[in-house]
Amino acid sequence: MASSEFTLFGNNNRMGSYLLLTHLSESVQLAFGRFQQGKLFTIPQGDYIYIGSALGESKSGSPLARRVIRHTSRSGGKPHHRIRETMLNLFSEKNVMGTGDINPSPKKLRWHIDYLLDLPEAEITHIVLIRSPLRIEQKLAELLEQLDETSLIAPRLGAQDTKTSTHILKLTNQKRILEVLHTQIPAIIHT
Repeated sequence: MASSEFTLFGNNNRMGSYLLLTHLSESVQLAFGRFQQGKLFTIPQGDYIYIGSALGESKSGSPLARRVIRHTSRSGGKPHHRIRETMLNLFSEKNVMGTGDINPSPKKLRWHIDYLLDLPEAEITHIVLIRSPLRIEQKLAELLEQLDETSLIAPRLGAQDTKTSTHILKLTNQKRILEVLHTQIPAIIHT
């Protein structure tokens, strides 16, 4: 299923991987927590993509919904990302949430992506949900990193738990990225 704000792959799994496409309305100076010892990066205005996963062990929980809802929140009571309300409706309609409580506790900045998404200049514009228990973050990162429409901000940004991939990338053509994902994800989750 695809819409202007969401693309949904897989069925009946409440865990999986996800990609957050985000627009930054103006250039910012940003440290991604302790990444590279708190180095400040100049992050240009434009589009970005983050590759993440939520593969919790519990069969009854909703790790994918819980994680993405967390990402659409901001810390300190700041307004949520605009996509959040529509996403909650989609989750309910497509049974992504299950019956458990998925309301996150107040957000604390933890992962590299949290620092970008917490900015008022950043807005999540599209979410790709891949409902599958497979660990495919690395494959998705490899696929995206090799495309001409992506570039690195810094090696391993957003992926400190891996040795070879980067999970926050700059985009030059969001439409093309979504086309590639639409054609490649089914093969990745059925291998």
